[in-house]
Amino acid sequence: MKETFISQCLEILKREDIKKECRQLFSPLIDLVVNEIIHYIYIIIGLIFIIFTMILAILVILILILRNKTFFNKTT
Repeated sequence: MKETFISQCLEILKREDIKKECRQLFSPLIDLVVNEIIHYIYIIIGLIFIIFTMILAILVILILILRNKTFFNKTT
């Protein structure tokens, strides 16, 4: 009996009108969640961009230092 009840519920949820009603019911909740976390997403994207820029700058500096080997010869 439990399996038939679950299968009946699944059949009801597969109907297009029920899907539409569920979307309408949960859309305010989803909008609220998205509005709450959007600021954190912007912060994370900004931090990722800053980290990428710093890694790129370090790579460029290392390449310039390794090309100019006289820097190592002067210090030793």
